[in-house]
Amino acid sequence: MTSTNDRLVADMTAWRRDLHAHPEFGFEEKRTAAFVAAKLRAFGLDEVAEGIGGTGVVGTLRRGTGNRAIALRADMDALRITEQGTAAYCSTRPGTMHACGHDGHTAMLLGAAKLLAEEGGFDGTVHFVFQPAEEWGKGALAMLADGLMERFPFDEIYGLHNMPGLAVGKFETRPGAIMSAEDNFEITLKGVGGHAARPHFGNETLVAACATVVNLQTIVSRRLSPADIAVVSVTEVITDGTRNALPGLARILGDARSFRPEVSAKIEQQMRTIARGTADAYGCEVEVNYTREFVPLLNDPALVDHAFAAADVVFGAENVGVAAEPMTGSEDFARFLAHVPGCFVFIGNGKESAPLHNPTYDFNDDALIFGARFHAEITRQRLAFPDVGQ
Repeated sequence: MTSTNDRLVADMTAWRRDLHAHPEFGFEEKRTAAFVAAKLRAFGLDEVAEGIGGTGVVGTLRRGTGNRAIALRADMDALRITEQGTAAYCSTRPGTMHACGHDGHTAMLLGAAKLLAEEGGFDGTVHFVFQPAEEWGKGALAMLADGLMERFPFDEIYGLHNMPGLAVGKFETRPGAIMSAEDNFEITLKGVGGHAARPHFGNETLVAACATVVNLQTIVSRRLSPADIAVVSVTEVITDGTRNALPGLARILGDARSFRPEVSAKIEQQMRTIARGTADAYGCEVEVNYTREFVPLLNDPALVDHAFAAADVVFGAENVGVAAEPMTGSEDFARFLAHVPGCFVFIGNGKESAPLHNPTYDFNDDALIFGARFHAEITRQRLAFPDVGQ
């Protein structure tokens, strides 16, 4: 077993570092997809399909005579961030890097495919789903629109993400809400700009924008129930003003997080009310564009129990725990759960790891074997051979 682990770790480490050096943004993962497809074919999978949802890849492996199927999913895309790391395998593409560990997720799922192809140990069908464009919430929908469920039907789906701050070799998940929805908003204020020395001759928008930003903070603190988890964050304020010219146009951009559709709807309603009222108070016109990019990720409780059972084998029961609270980050995996039950889990990337989406972040290769073994173990448990004694 040790020699098998050593070989698998060496392979996955080489794959992961190659992928890290060649990051690709969502729906641009052509090299990554070709890399994945070539490996799956080399492992001897029964079927490898490319171009699913643009640049997605699905590998299919069948063993035994069982008629059940599960899916294991990994994301492949990188971020528009300039890497500030010093590793020999740093990004070779300026302005793009794997700052969220999708290179590691892809390598772990490839490792599981190799392991299961070589060792088997399950009765049924497993689909390895390599998804594009997770970071901007479009890849899962693209794969589903391209007939993923019809072409590769499965009964349940599992996915994982590395977690900085959680020690390598640790595992967490929870039933129900585990990751939030993400809504995006843009509020545009229109007035009359003018000379900075003569504000009374125009109707500038910067003060109105500042008031709007402050007033938006009352949505969570005063408009929603304290029992509901929600976040409203303004991330940008952009104007057409300059050093001595007051702006006639201001744009306020940001996002909102929540775990229930009713809360999302309440946030939008209150945002529109506040934006209109504030704009009226400052004599400006206002437009609000509110979109929903990610839906809440709700783990199936029964599948969470199965994930814990598999994790006990791989991580050891003493290293398996229930996540204390839902995360307000979002995850495109949630889109699959509108079609089948699923479970999403977290594995440790190390307590000293830089945060996700940080220019110095790097996936911890010591975590690779845990992810690959978890994927393989959940497959074997969920597609177990029938008990001949029954």
